[in-house]
Amino acid sequence: MTFINPKTDFAFKKIFGSKKSKDILIAFLNAILYQEQDTIKDLEILDPYQAPRIKGIKDSYLDVKAIITDNKTVIIEMQVLNVIGFEKRVLYNAAKAFSIQLAVGENYNLLNPVIALTITDFEMFRTSTKVISRYGLKEKEDLTDYTDDIELVFVELPKFNKQLDELETVTDKWLYFIKSANTLKEVPPTMAMVAPINKAFNIARQSKLTKRELEALEKKEIFIHDSHNALIKARQEGMKEKAIAIARELLDVLDIETISQKTGLSIAEIENLT
Repeated sequence: MTFINPKTDFAFKKIFGSKKSKDILIAFLNAILYQEQDTIKDLEILDPYQAPRIKGIKDSYLDVKAIITDNKTVIIEMQVLNVIGFEKRVLYNAAKAFSIQLAVGENYNLLNPVIALTITDFEMFRTSTKVISRYGLKEKEDLTDYTDDIELVFVELPKFNKQLDELETVTDKWLYFIKSANTLKEVPPTMAMVAPINKAFNIARQSKLTKRELEALEKKEIFIHDSHNALIKARQEGMKEKAIAIARELLDVLDIETISQKTGLSIAEIENLT
């Protein structure tokens, strides 16, 4: 592997959240959030740890946090595994980033907008084919805006299926970089032409990592792989339990061979239920 996998939180933070990554992050956010317009001129990368103001309130860790143009806060999370309650975690982190701006006694009009950018390696919204989707607070019937103070932006990598020779926009190239950089042996010429992306590739070169960083990355990759397999196994076991329950209901109605065809269980498994 020539390049580290940007989809791991370790690599994502190193590429987009380090002090050397300011221009990379500006270019990436302008592409994803502002349709490749030069909206963000400058930004300040912050500590991604969101400490609670009240004892006992849950703390939270982000991948990248920054203050951009017009004093907006952007929080970014790269998520590989579809864990239970993740959609609520996104909202919690956004609301927390919004609320902790105020010190005790300060007025609410001092609150600045927050954009929560979430990049997932799984599909969150199965009824939509959009790669990038945006959510805000709106009136349910006429869809008028209540406020743009909290905006949720999602990038679903599995829905981005363009190949290298199909990349047209800078946004395409950023999405391809995050999704596929670790499968490449060299920087594609069409992507190297975009200076911030070329720099991102250079930071992502595995040869530039220290031994300790390589060990941390390897542990993270193993954890993700094991967790992914555990989720698959849990789903399979859940489906198996449903199939067994259906088979039990059909025992007095259908013959064993037909039940096997309808449930996917083996004849031996069904016979054990009798």
